[in-house]
Amino acid sequence: MNTKTTRLVYSSDPELNRKCVKCKEVISECTCEPEVDPKSYKFVAVLRIEKNGRGGKTVTVIDRLPKNEVFLKELTTKLKKKCGTGGTHLTSGKDGVIEIQGDHRELIRTLLEKEGIRSKG
Repeated sequence: MNTKTTRLVYSSDPELNRKCVKCKEVISECTCEPEVDPKSYKFVAVLRIEKNGRGGKTVTVIDRLPKNEVFLKELTTKLKKKCGTGGTHLTSGKDGVIEIQGDHRELIRTLLEKEGIRSKG
């Protein structure tokens, strides 16, 4: 629980008036989780196929990625272009997740290897 009872309203120092990009709060009041640098984060991406709740459509899910918006967006764009399909990235859970439409596990596995990302599944 936040025990701080005061809140910054105004300051003539421009550094103190900077706002968080995500929550639009003043930096000192920001409650967002700090983003993880994917270079320093040791991870193994998990590949799997899902059909449930998707109207019978197959989706390749890449799970346990760093929760870094810029990293996920760039990787999703590269994978979508190489696979020639649509997809999206999510940061709502504990880890980052990329979903690519269709069964592209083999192609994605080789593309992740070229990026220097270890994968399993």
